[in-house]
Amino acid sequence: MKFETITEESIRVLVDTFYDGVRKDAVLGPVFEEALHGAWDTHMPRMYAFWSTVLLGSSSFQGNVFGKHMALSGIREEHFVRWLTLFKDTATRLFEDAAAAEMLEIADRIAGSLQLGYFGERTVRL
Repeated sequence: MKFETITEESIRVLVDTFYDGVRKDAVLGPVFEEALHGAWDTHMPRMYAFWSTVLLGSSSFQGNVFGKHMALSGIREEHFVRWLTLFKDTATRLFEDAAAAEMLEIADRIAGSLQLGYFGERTVRL
């Protein structure tokens, strides 16, 4: 059964499921492991807070998402293709159409902003 609405609980399921896929992904897994140095226990609560803030307006996340990501080296278009594909697959598998569409719109904007920072242009879209 899919979630009909976005709640704190459903965000946690989304984030856990998505990052489980990221960690197993041949393209994304190594990038995240290098960046987090095994600090998944501290990263995951931040991701719950981030997605709660962008999806529910909870204001529970404090941080510089753009700056943190711009500090990563070796990011290529392929990383965005995989990130967006995994996120879309996860959101559409877990949520009804309207809720998934809301998440995908936000994820696409985030990916676009980061691509502009890395490449000076937007190369990958949902």
